[in-house]
Amino acid sequence: MKRILYILSVATALQAAAQETPAPPKREQGHYDNNKFSQMYDLMATPNMYRTASGAPGPAYYQQQADYKMDIELDDKKARIYGVETITYYNNAPEALEYLWLQLDQNQKAPTSQTPLAESQRMDPAYPTDNFSRRYLETPPERGFNIEYIKDAEGRPVRYTVNHTMMRIDLPKPLKQGEKISFSIKWWFNIVNYRVEGSRSGYEHFDKDGNNLYVIAQFYPRMAVYNDVEGWQNMQFWGAGEFALPFGNFEVNITVPADHVLEATGDLQNRKDVFTPEQLKRYELATKTFDKPVVVVTQEEAERAEKGFSENKKTWKFKATNVRDFAFSTSRKFIYDAMAVQLSGKTAMAISLYPKESNPLWGENSTRVVAHTLKTYSKYTFDYPYPKAISISAEDQGMEYPMICWNYGRPDEKGFVSDRIRYGMMSVIIHEVGHNFFPMIVNSDERQWTWMDEGLNTFLQYLTEQEFIPNYPSQRGPAAKIVPYMSGDQKFLEPIMTNSESIHQFGANGYGKPATGLNILRETIMGRELFDHAFKTYANRWKFKHPTPEDFFRTMEDASAVDLDWFWRGWFYSTDYVDIGISEVKQYYVSEEQTKEMKDYAVKRGRFNEDRGPFVYMVATNSPDFNKQLEKPLNIADVKLLNTYVNEKFTPEERAKLKTPKYFYEVVFDKPGGMLMPIIVELTFEDGTTETHRFPVQIWRKNNQTATRVFATARPVKKITLDPKLETADIDASNNVWPKSEAKSKFDQFEQKK
Repeated sequence: MKRILYILSVATALQAAAQETPAPPKREQGHYDNNKFSQMYDLMATPNMYRTASGAPGPAYYQQQADYKMDIELDDKKARIYGVETITYYNNAPEALEYLWLQLDQNQKAPTSQTPLAESQRMDPAYPTDNFSRRYLETPPERGFNIEYIKDAEGRPVRYTVNHTMMRIDLPKPLKQGEKISFSIKWWFNIVNYRVEGSRSGYEHFDKDGNNLYVIAQFYPRMAVYNDVEGWQNMQFWGAGEFALPFGNFEVNITVPADHVLEATGDLQNRKDVFTPEQLKRYELATKTFDKPVVVVTQEEAERAEKGFSENKKTWKFKATNVRDFAFSTSRKFIYDAMAVQLSGKTAMAISLYPKESNPLWGENSTRVVAHTLKTYSKYTFDYPYPKAISISAEDQGMEYPMICWNYGRPDEKGFVSDRIRYGMMSVIIHEVGHNFFPMIVNSDERQWTWMDEGLNTFLQYLTEQEFIPNYPSQRGPAAKIVPYMSGDQKFLEPIMTNSESIHQFGANGYGKPATGLNILRETIMGRELFDHAFKTYANRWKFKHPTPEDFFRTMEDASAVDLDWFWRGWFYSTDYVDIGISEVKQYYVSEEQTKEMKDYAVKRGRFNEDRGPFVYMVATNSPDFNKQLEKPLNIADVKLLNTYVNEKFTPEERAKLKTPKYFYEVVFDKPGGMLMPIIVELTFEDGTTETHRFPVQIWRKNNQTATRVFATARPVKKITLDPKLETADIDASNNVWPKSEAKSKFDQFEQKK
């Protein structure tokens, strides 16, 4: 029993001792480099001989070429396209190819298409009757390519396999570097009524006169891209991610009803055969007229043609050099006007085709907008290299192809044009004509990266709009416009660097956010001179080539000497948002009396002021050392130590140049948002004047959450405001003002200023 009691007593003592012994300090785990300024080696592809670390094409860069010769016929009665093409494909890759991939985009609308099956579907509470009928009652119409044959250069059948919107052609032997191969395809397909079924290509039917207006694209089997990044870009066409195409030369003959007026990619080879003598004279006049459009096909001529429905045919012949695609538009309803555009190295034609239903809006505006767009984009990139740019009036459309695009916007039936329609029509023309630069010439992979053409183009669209009309009501570009998106539910946000098919809010993600980011770079981070030079360098390095995101990111840094990895990482690779606030403001006064804070500091550090010479002390209004006697503006003459120092160290001439601060404020900034951004501070003084201070983004390098700055001013500060001009897309204005007051959101402030 005694033994047991002894053991228990020892155990109790040990337990008590253990409780009295302090636990070893808990150490935080080590971590990888989480600094938001770290370089992007973890995210970017390694530079190589094809694509250099500078962002330029490398010495081994290559790209493929595909040339086309086509004979196309449009059957207006059946709304059908018949085509025969010969494709000559050149393999410039260092490796041999065992097969070729072609794109069959029309198959996205075929009855067997996987596209509608890949979308989640719910029962709507109500349907328009035509919508209900198409969805639940009608058999899907016959859509998609009907391939009649594929033959080699000797006329022998070629083995091929169709997989949804892609077709593989198996080669009899590998196609080696430097070799070419030719083959022919015959096909037909039924044209979509795009206003009913929805499509980038198709026809618009006019019930009143029974005519169709055709906008025809993706109408032929097209070569896919093969390159050093993807190999074959044969991702299926699901509908959102657009196109990736090699450059080539086209010879295309298009047969349509004889009373149609037609325009297309490339140079028209037989204008004398398809224009009347009077139209030829008008067109020649247009080529020499730079100040206003010349009407080539008049409204009176178009209205006569509307009633004819000719049984005869005409063939329009086009040649296009070094383009990635071909498209055309045709109708007997078309009015046609044109004007010449003087660029620094050449003349291009700005052209518009539109039905009478689009007048007077289109006759007054379209071609002028095309001309302005070519001039402005050329200024920021390179001179427009193609011979023409065409704007087609097609309701509910906004789509681009080399030298030609379809654009919405018409008066209502009474001829009224609202500002919304007028500006919307001008904006879509600027945007779609601008696509000639991105991606038709700077030929990025749209199937993979929407933003590389849409975002860059939307940015230039914004600059073009602002130079066209003062205070143009641009819908994308200003930083405040993207705030509602960036402050949204994170479940429905993706980084810009997300594949086109996986984006919830396509317009904001692929168009608005990248355009806003570039505008912030230009106006707030880099400055216009550095940005414009770098952007133009990228455009010129990669015109008529196939860039990747890394090529863009690297060139922008290489040509400007501005480290932007933090920006690409946050703005493009994450869904971080901007939110910088004022967490604390302290006002300080100068004292000659040593403060308690400094006494304690000196004792703790073993340092005494006598060892280091005379000091003046800064006393905050919330310090125990503060008293009302200190609460006065600084006058150096009243502070003996300062007055003595200044008089001993500076000549009268030097003293006259000294600053005269009287008030001192310490401002603590916090950053609830994850996105880095420069700090822009506006001080408002009691006399109503303001002063702006700009601190570079590097202020956050060593502390990602908090930054502190001191402001020494000659006048008392009444108010401190962050980002006063709404430059940074800060999502929360409530923490941007001191003293704290009822603050409107950045978006509301922006809208109020309009």
